[in-house]
Amino acid sequence: MPGTTEMMVILLIAVLLFGANKIPKLARSTGEAMGEFQKGRTEVEQELEEMKEGGSDTATEETADTTTETSTTEETSSESSKSSN
Repeated sequence: MPGTTEMMVILLIAVLLFGANKIPKLARSTGEAMGEFQKGRTEVEQELEEMKEGGSDTATEETADTTTETSTTEETSSESSKSSN
């Protein structure tokens, strides 16, 4: 963590580079950018969580659908072989 002297030097350099009028605008735009970044990160984390939760539900549903289709196919095959005899 920089001390008081280092912070004063950094502030002085910032004033010389950007001018006293532009520093509040620069700070505001930096804050807005950080807010947007945090918002985007939160949205991505939520989407990943939803995909993780939805992925396990989808896998279970697909397994159930496959089981139902297999049972239906077996029943149809049994009925076809009975009617052939």
